[in-house]
Amino acid sequence: MVAAPRKRADARRNEKSLLDAAAEAFVAAGVDVPVREIAARAGVGVGTIYRHFPTRADLIVAVYRHQVEACAEAGPVLLAAEKSPYAALAAWIDRFVDFLVTKHGLAAAMQSDNSGFAALHTYFVDRLVPVCGSLLAAAVAAGEIRPGVEALELMRGVGSLCAGAGPQHDPRRMVALLVAGLRAGPGPGAAVR
Repeated sequence: MVAAPRKRADARRNEKSLLDAAAEAFVAAGVDVPVREIAARAGVGVGTIYRHFPTRADLIVAVYRHQVEACAEAGPVLLAAEKSPYAALAAWIDRFVDFLVTKHGLAAAMQSDNSGFAALHTYFVDRLVPVCGSLLAAAVAAGEIRPGVEALELMRGVGSLCAGAGPQHDPRRMVALLVAGLRAGPGPGAAVR
């Protein structure tokens, strides 16, 4: 079996900027946004998008995977860069919220392909639960949050708060309250497990 050739650095950069632009367009206007609008945001021609992603479904899947990878890669970077593990967790959760807002629109578009959607969900869980778990473990070890919170449990809670995000519902305030509630020490709900 011959390995697929690696893309040139400039091709990878172009694809990344195209996927970032598509994600922004999906958040702003939904997954049915015209391809020409995505191309304009990315500063490329429509043909470039179709050369990379022959169908809208290909583009949607690529955006989803790109955002999962960006969120997964951010965890260790934030842990090294932030002033504390709790600050890294809070910053990561903020990025996770951005991903979830986009993901809800992508999920609606992908419901027609249940097997593909299930595979992407498994990919999402396999890549992001360990990252969230390592951030939680670091914050517990630093004594910043109480032990006993499972990564998938926290991610589901954040996901529930993000459902229905839109002009009348910005989930960030509720997610910030949830993350603040993880803090260790006495206070309202400290005895709740």
